[in-house]
Amino acid sequence: MTTVKLIEYAQASAEVRAVYDDIMATRKVDSVNNFWKALASHPPTLRRTWESIKQVMAPGALDALTKEMLYLAVSATNGCEYCIASHTASARKQGMTDAMLGELMAVVGMANETNSLADGFQVEVDDTFRKI
Repeated sequence: MTTVKLIEYAQASAEVRAVYDDIMATRKVDSVNNFWKALASHPPTLRRTWESIKQVMAPGALDALTKEMLYLAVSATNGCEYCIASHTASARKQGMTDAMLGELMAVVGMANETNSLADGFQVEVDDTFRKI
């Protein structure tokens, strides 16, 4: 259950509507999802988060699919059900297949397991890794 009232477009302030309009234009959609509607309860957070997302997820050295899959991997590790659903959908739009999702989750699971083992055993980092 959301801890804040979702701000629908019709009830949004001009400031929030401007961000909503940018989200819809940028993503080529006709509505904003609940994540943005929740953030709109605090317009400065809505604007800052949207501007950061646009910058980080914009074309760069990593392609759109890689960025979405990385976002999905971190979301799975953090246990964010909403982000898992959102970024799975986005990654699928970018071409992620079921096989790719399976391998991604296998890597996420393996990384979490080996990270926990390395931390639990307090394994010191090899000098050769520090020289790279």
